[in-house]
Amino acid sequence: MAEANPIRPQSAASVETWHREADVVIAGYGIAGVSAAIEAARAGAEVLVLERTSGWGGAAALAGGFIYLGGGTPLQKALGFEDTPENMKAFMMAALGPGADEEKITDYCNGSVDHYNWLVDNGVPFKESFYGQPGWETPFDDGLMYSGGENAAPFKEIATPAPRGHIPQMSDKRTGEKGGGYMLMKPLVETAEKLGVRAEYDMRVQRLVVDDTGRVVGIVAKQYGKELAIRARRGVVLATGSFAYNKEMVQSFAPRLIGRPGAAIEEHDGKAIRMAQAIGADLAHMDATEVAFFGDPQLMVRGILVNGRGQRYVNEDTYPGRIGQETLLRNENQAYLIIDEAAYEEGCAATSSTPFFRFQPKWVAETVEELESDMGLPAGTLQATVEVYNRHAENGEDPVLGTKPEWVKPIGTPIAALDLRNCTAGFTLGGLRTTIDSEVLHVSGEPIPGLFAAGRCTAGVCAGGYASGTSLGDGSFYGRRAGISAAKG
Repeated sequence: MAEANPIRPQSAASVETWHREADVVIAGYGIAGVSAAIEAARAGAEVLVLERTSGWGGAAALAGGFIYLGGGTPLQKALGFEDTPENMKAFMMAALGPGADEEKITDYCNGSVDHYNWLVDNGVPFKESFYGQPGWETPFDDGLMYSGGENAAPFKEIATPAPRGHIPQMSDKRTGEKGGGYMLMKPLVETAEKLGVRAEYDMRVQRLVVDDTGRVVGIVAKQYGKELAIRARRGVVLATGSFAYNKEMVQSFAPRLIGRPGAAIEEHDGKAIRMAQAIGADLAHMDATEVAFFGDPQLMVRGILVNGRGQRYVNEDTYPGRIGQETLLRNENQAYLIIDEAAYEEGCAATSSTPFFRFQPKWVAETVEELESDMGLPAGTLQATVEVYNRHAENGEDPVLGTKPEWVKPIGTPIAALDLRNCTAGFTLGGLRTTIDSEVLHVSGEPIPGLFAAGRCTAGVCAGGYASGTSLGDGSFYGRRAGISAAKG
């Protein structure tokens, strides 16, 4: 039976030999896994981490490194920004919905300052420097920036803007290759090792082991083609990432992402979700996706984004991930950046972490009417859009979408359009439904004994929306909870 469907659970009674054992067994050595390992070890548990690849890090080590924290962290205060857990919650409930988990977000916001201090105490470095320019990330080693559109419409009217994107200090970064996530993972792994956490690599988890009471008591993994049964005396923690690279799951749950996965590593195949589903685990927000938009923010804020009907659909100064969601999920993946020559040159001269997203204009014209015709847009649509925008921009206003006055300037000539159609990719946000103690819930609503989870294989603080740093944020925050809960047994 196990060979026919390897995710089906195995009964503990059928295990002839336990090849390894520990108090707490953790699948995955990314941000959720390492955080769970540290806390479980500190709680006195013997900890074994099973990692599918040949080294620690997961997607976290390749990420930009944002950790979404607020409520008045020492870094926020040092840089002159006021924030409270209540203010942070107001933003997160508005930006991460619809369907955001209020209990989890309240818990996360209330514990955010403590979590920042925990990271610092474990060696994660943050520079007291704020980066205030538009961008996917800071191109420098600054420690704080806006990472979710907090200072842009509509959220700036809902909650007092405060930057919450905390970035570990690191020089010589390159987006998507060598980011601040490495400097998040490295000190945490070193801490885990000092605490005696053991890690075994090239371990591909296959299925859970369940005793006759329904309790999860171990996990079966395959290493170099050999199946190994690993006993967990107190608990199993699943921390193996999203399902962005599982084609069947994406087709079933998040079809807008078909053919455009954007997770950092292809090991995000949803295996842990399926293993837990096989013993009745519940799921949440499986259709939710973050969507990267391949446009340079320094250019986008200096022009206007229009859809396939020549109409604006999102304020250009907001979080680029929000622009990506609006483009792919609500505008058929159709986007053009309309910008004049002076603004284009100014944007290209600005420092950016994503200069490779500065595409050449596809169409250039002397008038909006000519550009509209060259682009094949319905007659009058782009002209009307630019006319309305320019009329209000003369007064530094954008009453249509609320772009900040500092970026609102009339569009002149020559005028160009960058073709940004299909310039999106994303990763999944849904997964196992968990409690604030990182217990995996059965479809009945009861916790599954012995099973815990954290990170992108779970439905964390995000539901419909996203802010950069929420993956590493709730992965580390609830990874800690998973480790504490698992160690209790």
